[in-house]
Amino acid sequence: MHIVMALVAGLVFGLGLILSGMTDPAKVIGFLDLAGRWDPSLGFVMGGAILVGLFAFRFAARRDRSLLGDAMHLPTSTRIDRRLVVGSLAFGAGWGLAGFCPGPALASLASGGAKPLIFVAAMVAGMVLFELLERLPARRKQAA
Repeated sequence: MHIVMALVAGLVFGLGLILSGMTDPAKVIGFLDLAGRWDPSLGFVMGGAILVGLFAFRFAARRDRSLLGDAMHLPTSTRIDRRLVVGSLAFGAGWGLAGFCPGPALASLASGGAKPLIFVAAMVAGMVLFELLERLPARRKQAA
């Protein structure tokens, strides 16, 4: 049942990304181009997503189990640290340069174009590099 619900949620999310234009890099870059031909439409999409998320997280915070019966694991940290800031800057730079962020890039793979494929490959390479760098301090401690 969990796999079916994950598939349904992914399909709804992907369809929403496609219908809202988030999978179109030109539309995303138009939204980010404040000095040029600014397209505010994605701001409304993001605002709607934040509004839905606000209610969903408030609902989830009052529960100890998900609707499917699993334990809830909501974020608890409220600290803004160097890792968060650097990660946010890297995310924003990648989004601005490519016009994709992870969800829309994955949904765009269905179009068969080279741009989403290159972006997803670079994203996976970045994730692998992150994991390798995260494990270095632990390996150094074990070796000492």
